[in-house]
Amino acid sequence: MNQLLASAWVIARRDYGATVFSRIFILFLITPLFSLAFGGIFALMGHGDDGPARPPVVALIGDAPMQDAVLAARTRLARRLGDDALPELRADKPQPGNPRAAVRAMLAVPRQGNNAPADAPLAGALGGTLAAPVAAVSGDDRDTADRIGLILDTARAGPPHAPSDFDLERVARPATHGDKDRRAVARGAQTGVFFLLVLLAGMSLSTFVEEKSNKVIEVLAAAVPVDGIFIGKLAAMLAISLTGVAIWGGTAAAAVLIFFPHALAHTAEPAIGWPLFFTAAIVYFIVSYLLVGAVFLGLGSQASSPREVQSMAMPVTMLQLLLFGFATAGTAHPEGWVATAAAIFPWSSPLAMLGRAATVPSLWPHLVALCWQILWLVLALRVAAAMFRRAVLKSGGKWRWSVLLGAR
Repeated sequence: MNQLLASAWVIARRDYGATVFSRIFILFLITPLFSLAFGGIFALMGHGDDGPARPPVVALIGDAPMQDAVLAARTRLARRLGDDALPELRADKPQPGNPRAAVRAMLAVPRQGNNAPADAPLAGALGGTLAAPVAAVSGDDRDTADRIGLILDTARAGPPHAPSDFDLERVARPATHGDKDRRAVARGAQTGVFFLLVLLAGMSLSTFVEEKSNKVIEVLAAAVPVDGIFIGKLAAMLAISLTGVAIWGGTAAAAVLIFFPHALAHTAEPAIGWPLFFTAAIVYFIVSYLLVGAVFLGLGSQASSPREVQSMAMPVTMLQLLLFGFATAGTAHPEGWVATAAAIFPWSSPLAMLGRAATVPSLWPHLVALCWQILWLVLALRVAAAMFRRAVLKSGGKWRWSVLLGAR
């Protein structure tokens, strides 16, 4: 065992130093910036070229007393509800004659100019008098009709007066508040860990390609146990990934503290509390990376060229998406059979248990799950090493359980 760990330490230190202390690692660190840039571009594309949606425009064509009262009522409501919560009132000349025909005629006039906001299509029209108002809306716009009614009720309630002053106490949310909010925290954490796994775990596929091409792997296999090679390389990949995550996480935390200092104050607290939840996120990221990395390391060790590694990239990414969907499917019902199955299956278990940490306060299932996941990690490494010995080094012989459970 001491020889195995010593060999793994040598391999891990060699791979870590060769990667982190190289110029290419800087490019690796700025990789998330490209993802953020693409996300920003697609967000702008989806947002549209016209900017944020404008409130509906309602033409005000009643008599002068009505217009004054309605405009004053809207101003009073806007102080409480916000300007965007109410339709924009556009006062126009009072229309003589039948008020019902006048409001209909206002909506029948096309207003689709390109150069002025006043040419925007009308969503409604309000005419008549304050005692007998008449309104019309475009199509079946019940929302605009309700807001016109609210403004009219306020206008007919009495003369405008100053907003009432009152003492406002802000009470912190209780610890048991909002299962829906906790599920949102769970899915956010699962998505973040999954994003890091997709970004980082794929490196394990190409670990052996260079050493197999220049025959270094034969020298390593002759000098140290094959299990030590796999443990060392997986540990090195994990250390490299954690280095990147620490830099990204520190930068993101600093940005949040500077620009959004109260971001967590408006977020529901996880069931096990923020300190334990952050700890669980780190631990489950490590275990999930090791489990996925062990499989990718075993698959990549069978590849003999970069082209074969590239051919594996798409299937393994689809596999990760499948595991992510399976792990998050039971988040809404942590005691259901889907959540239980996702927690039992080793490769979806870390993400499923991370979601459970946000919604269920029990701690003992996490200890059981970690022991279960570590057991499968050991088995996955043994299988990967046995496949490498048999398929690449041609020294494995027949498949036996002793190959998987014993030494080389």
